[in-house]
Amino acid sequence: MADQEFIIGVDGGGTKCRARLYSTQQGFIGTGLAGPANPARHFESAMQSILDACQAAIDDAVLPNVTLADCHVGLGLAGVNLDTVAEKVMAWQHPFKSRFLTTDLHIACLGANDNQDGAVIIVGTGSCGLVSSQQKQVLLGGHGFPVGDYGGGAWIGFEALRYCLRSLDGVAESTSMNPQILRFFNSKNATDIAEIMLNARPADYAKLSPIVFDAAEAGDAAATDIIQQGAAQISALARQLLSHQPERLSMIGGVSLRIQPWLDKDILRSIQAPIFQPDFGAVFFALNQLNYPVHFRGLS
Repeated sequence: MADQEFIIGVDGGGTKCRARLYSTQQGFIGTGLAGPANPARHFESAMQSILDACQAAIDDAVLPNVTLADCHVGLGLAGVNLDTVAEKVMAWQHPFKSRFLTTDLHIACLGANDNQDGAVIIVGTGSCGLVSSQQKQVLLGGHGFPVGDYGGGAWIGFEALRYCLRSLDGVAESTSMNPQILRFFNSKNATDIAEIMLNARPADYAKLSPIVFDAAEAGDAAATDIIQQGAAQISALARQLLSHQPERLSMIGGVSLRIQPWLDKDILRSIQAPIFQPDFGAVFFALNQLNYPVHFRGLS
């Protein structure tokens, strides 16, 4: 291919949006980061996060003459497994040269398995799993918080906060986790905390998850129970994915490393490290749609 083409892969989730810029002549040359990009939650801000992350990737590559209009984009977004959300994103008047849309789970699977068949579990703000091959895709979970996403950061933080509020009411035992949560909110008043979280996003609950893991690892009974419940759900999800006999299974996401020691031992032994991160998978996805080969020059 004589002319240079630019492809941006976008990994849009409930906590952040990451973009990676790829050149057909130079390889991977830039990255960008922006805020939450789940269009099922807040459509306009999600689209703005996508634009901000993509522009940041171009700026990072120091390409003053390249604009968004010069770039193809592969979007892997949370929430677009819902048809109504996918339709809304496809109707969005984007500024790119071309646009290809799939789920954040699909690009995670492509990245984790080096653009080959395999399976992946995301445990970040939410949780879900996918087995992907040329013949089929099997999606498990991805129902969204609060109805699903067991074991994800939002679910962990939500359960911990509910426990803390019950303890403030005197109907649950106060444990060492509670003072940490109260310090996080700089408040000892349950009503104030409930008001603060009245319009909270999943990412706001997920910010509490490190507190819960710290407490569980220190032996706090309430925190331990929450983490064990979440880990049991992730183990069950992994077991169902493995029943489809994928060539390999990886786990990614901001919560994945901390929850892995709590998984069933046989499941933990089945997990292999991801080869690439989801933003690489988003580039792979776009390249596949464009029928362009993937070159690894400049890979970082």
